[in-house]
Amino acid sequence: MAPPLLVSPQYQVFNHQYQNNNQFPHILPQIQNGNTYGGMGRTIYVGNISSDTPVDEVLGQVRGGPIESVKLLPEKNCIFISFLDGNSAHAFYHDANTKKIMLRGQDLKVGWGKPSPVPSNVLVAVQTGATRNVYLGSLDEFTNEDSLREELSVFGPIDTIKIIREKNIGFVHFLSITNAVKCVATLQSDPKWSGKRVNYGKDRCAQPTKTSQNNGYLANNGVNNLGYSNGYNGNNHFNGISFDPYSGGGLPHDANGQFSAPNFGNAGSNRTIYLGNIHPETTCEDICNVVRGGILHQIRFMTDKHIAFVSFVDPNAAMSFYNLASYTGIVIKNRRLKVGWGKNTPLPPAVAMAVQSGATRNVYIGNIDDSITEEKLKQDFSVFGEIELVNTLKDKNCAFVNFTNILSAVKAIDGIKSNMDYANFRINYGKDRCGNPPRPPKNGNDSELANGFPASSTTENFIGEGSLYDGMMNGVARGV
Repeated sequence: MAPPLLVSPQYQVFNHQYQNNNQFPHILPQIQNGNTYGGMGRTIYVGNISSDTPVDEVLGQVRGGPIESVKLLPEKNCIFISFLDGNSAHAFYHDANTKKIMLRGQDLKVGWGKPSPVPSNVLVAVQTGATRNVYLGSLDEFTNEDSLREELSVFGPIDTIKIIREKNIGFVHFLSITNAVKCVATLQSDPKWSGKRVNYGKDRCAQPTKTSQNNGYLANNGVNNLGYSNGYNGNNHFNGISFDPYSGGGLPHDANGQFSAPNFGNAGSNRTIYLGNIHPETTCEDICNVVRGGILHQIRFMTDKHIAFVSFVDPNAAMSFYNLASYTGIVIKNRRLKVGWGKNTPLPPAVAMAVQSGATRNVYIGNIDDSITEEKLKQDFSVFGEIELVNTLKDKNCAFVNFTNILSAVKAIDGIKSNMDYANFRINYGKDRCGNPPRPPKNGNDSELANGFPASSTTENFIGEGSLYDGMMNGVARGV
């Protein structure tokens, strides 16, 4: 049990080798310079907290992104939560003010704190995989939450401790990344811990918000019964994803087992997501089948380079998909994709005007007869631009042509009117399936790698190719 909020913990001074901020001129300044959302910063004030409320109960209500630090002010019944970036702070702020948060009979007050840059030592730590959650493996039967709290509280105030006894592993969430870094560095060099595994886990607050799911931006992974990833390779690194005791998800790592930190600096107004390491047999349709959260402006698939650039209309949708893809992972044809940010470009005015008029990249053709086949649609519509997918529903007398660019669909709707073969058909915009919110797959072993996301001991939290586009398997129109 965490100490009550009004018990002011003794903060430890971080005196690690990362303390000298001038030692790291090579660290990219994106998080420091780009950690605001509309100038509001990355720190959230949470007030009106009752004196008997433990801090872990408050943080149990927090979602939106990884936390850099939490400052307790028990004498004022409030805390300040500093996220790693402004987008995460804004997501939680919006969520908290939309659904309201009540703890122990009191409505919490949520507002903005003073803007501040992420400390340089934290930037360095995050780039190398640090979070405020410390993973502990190979624990003996005598280790319990109380003993861990007593031993590890010297590194700083603790949010929560969880032990999974059947796996002999534990997770210790500190109130700051700085203190977690100090803990990991000390334990890894401590002879007492030489036979145990010490590394970082996923921040339990780095989950999508509930309101973002309702808005069609994100699937809410939620908090499960302490599921964890099965990717440990036994060398203080993880195969592909780090342990996450709360969602079954993981953080991306490179081939050397090092954490690939989210590039928060490219976030904000960026609409374009980079996807790499694509299987040679993958099609553009396969990629669109796993993209969800917002309608697309365009998708550029470079088959010779095995990469793709997916540009959303809304940068918030891009951020949401990036977070989901980064923390959960995407697999197409049994290959995990690399996820990053593409070039930041503004939305073309022509696209913005078209979207305001209801345009999407999907063209609907209604009241069709037997003369309309998928082959004919491909031939007639390919003159307007590259086509991603064509499908027909004979029982509904309609068809859908999905382009890779919204402007191609705009040209198609205007240009196809001059083709007399389509004079008696209804032509309009259809729904871009990429704008659908992600949905978790059904439980069971058949919804793991085959569904587009990595396997886990708890597959209910993973969103994959099959579930994101399960309408295909159920015979529903592929273009809808």
